[in-house]
Amino acid sequence: MTITGQNLIAGEWSGNTSQGFSATHAINNEPMKATFADATPAEIEQAIMRAKQAFNNYHQLPVKIRAKFLRNIGEEILALGDELINMACAETGLPALRIQGERGRTIGQLGLFADLLETSEYHVVIDEADADRQPLPKPDTRLGYLPLGVVGVFAASNFPLAFSTAGGDTASALAAGCPVIMKAHAAHPGTAELVARAIEKAIKNCDIDAGVFSLLQGKNYAISSQIVTHPDIKAVGFTGSERVGMILQKQINERAEPIPFYGELGSVNPQLIMAGKLATNATDIANTLVASLMMGQGQFCTSPGIWAYIEDTNAGDFESAASAAIADTQAGVMLTPAIAATYKRAVEHWQSISGVELLAMGQAGVEHFAQAALFATDFATFKATPILHEEVFGSCALIVRLKNLDEMVDFIDLLKGNLTASIHAVESDLEESKQVASLIAHKVGRLIYNQMPTGVEVCASMNHGGPFPASTDLRSTSVGSEAIRRFQRPICYQNMPNDLLPAPLWR
Repeated sequence: MTITGQNLIAGEWSGNTSQGFSATHAINNEPMKATFADATPAEIEQAIMRAKQAFNNYHQLPVKIRAKFLRNIGEEILALGDELINMACAETGLPALRIQGERGRTIGQLGLFADLLETSEYHVVIDEADADRQPLPKPDTRLGYLPLGVVGVFAASNFPLAFSTAGGDTASALAAGCPVIMKAHAAHPGTAELVARAIEKAIKNCDIDAGVFSLLQGKNYAISSQIVTHPDIKAVGFTGSERVGMILQKQINERAEPIPFYGELGSVNPQLIMAGKLATNATDIANTLVASLMMGQGQFCTSPGIWAYIEDTNAGDFESAASAAIADTQAGVMLTPAIAATYKRAVEHWQSISGVELLAMGQAGVEHFAQAALFATDFATFKATPILHEEVFGSCALIVRLKNLDEMVDFIDLLKGNLTASIHAVESDLEESKQVASLIAHKVGRLIYNQMPTGVEVCASMNHGGPFPASTDLRSTSVGSEAIRRFQRPICYQNMPNDLLPAPLWR
């Protein structure tokens, strides 16, 4: 399939690529052949206008048709075959097995929401009338949900499929009945175009209004601003840096009509290692943590960035094993040259901080590859150095050495919001773990016991969110069936006849 480099505007491809941008081949660090057009203000306006027009018809389609549409998107993505895998690998440097797994997850997410639509789009609440209630009769009231309207979605750099063009935000918004304006990530525009073509085919196959989906390419920041400030955009899903996320949040807050902004902005995913675990499994837990850290070269949103434990005689074995494992890691390619440069600057800065010790670095590689790094510090330095509390996006971890349980409690209090935290313990640790768990639970969206944080199960009970800056709305999840609620709002129907009620609320 020839990559055009154009934008998909409600079923029509347009854009002048002569002044466009190119993706970088992640492995050889050279510009790729295709050039991509920045979406123009007129194209953005057209995409949003067509999405608004499509909304009324699309959200009223029978749920079986919407479910068929979601499944067909998955089928068309699979039909792209190796072309999609090869393109994503070239643009991101991620291995083929990882991209294949991510493709399966993307298709699985679409299927999950299709299943949800066919079983029950939402949990209805029905309070029937009571004519005999005193002093006044009680009316019949029924709680349902309406889709919000047109949703703007921003693709993630680190998940070119599962959190991008047809990823979780798009799938849940379409399932809710909301058209999507997708802002592709400039790191993998070819992958975005291929997936958009799969969505385009599914739209035609299912006879859906083409305005239900548009893909906007571009590096121009004005594109993002126009999307989030447009009065016909009713919600935004974003995965990216805290800096960019807060710029978009500010712009949204200044709108005449503020709208929900579901941003996932960063997480250090603290790992709390209890004394009994350290005594019985120091080497194993060290090696497992390093393996988790190195997944995707540390570019998972759930990568374990801070490891904390109370120092004792077993701490030396843990640090020795972790240092040896880090030193044995190969340098790896980052998603983009800019991300690699930012990572290297952060590692160099940490090396200059008094009280922070560099325990180990991975093996050196070519210039644009990044080396893993393991640092250690004490609680006093951690407390006095706010930069150590921030996420370093990449394969860098910090050990925080604590003196006692009181310091662990104080350490937890200093943490910002996170997507996850893990408690690593054995039975003898359970009493202290209760106190730790009760505190760390208020800092995370998912609390894990004796498992690594990397890997997110796509299921009804999953919560992928957390207190700020893990997400901008800690009441929501971007993974799992509950993600659909982000793009719906409650509505109460009172004394309505069946003819005026949505089907799930019929008597």
